[in-house]
Amino acid sequence: MASNTYPVGFYFMVSLKGENAAFQEVSGISKELGIEEVVSGGENRFKYRLPTTSSSQNLVLKRALVPEESGLVDWCVSSMDGGLGITIQTNDISVSLLDANGDMLVMWTFHKAYPIKYSVSDLKSQENALVIESIELAYTYFEITDNGTYTSNLFD
Repeated sequence: MASNTYPVGFYFMVSLKGENAAFQEVSGISKELGIEEVVSGGENRFKYRLPTTSSSQNLVLKRALVPEESGLVDWCVSSMDGGLGITIQTNDISVSLLDANGDMLVMWTFHKAYPIKYSVSDLKSQENALVIESIELAYTYFEITDNGTYTSNLFD
C-alpha cells in the first residue's frame, strides 16, 4: 500500500566534516548519462544511441551571510586563494532530506568535494533583503542512501 505522505523539500540538513550547517537552498543534485550517436553504414533510418559516461552538475549551497568565523568559508578561501602550489583539501558533504520528526529519509553524499566558486548577493540600498552567500562545489561522484521506507513506498 502506498503512503500518502510525501517528502517536503524545505526540511533538510547539510553536513560537512561531521558538523551540520544551515542553508536556505541546495541545488545541483542531478546525474545524467551521456550518449554517443553512431551512424550505421548503409542504414539511413536511425542512429545507434550508445551510453557513455555519466556527468553531474556542481552542488550549490546558499545561505544568509555568516559574519562570524566560518570553517566553510575558510575552506573556500584557502582552496581558491592558495593557488595551485598547495593541495586542495577535499571533503565529503552530505545533504539529508528529513521527515516531520527530523529523521533522515534520503541522504546524498558528495565525495571528494571542493569549492570552485564563492559569491555574495548584490548589495542594494533600495531593498530590505538578507545578504546571501553562495558556495559552489565540484565533486567526484555522489551516492544516494535512504532509510528503507522511502524507496519501498515509491513502487508500492
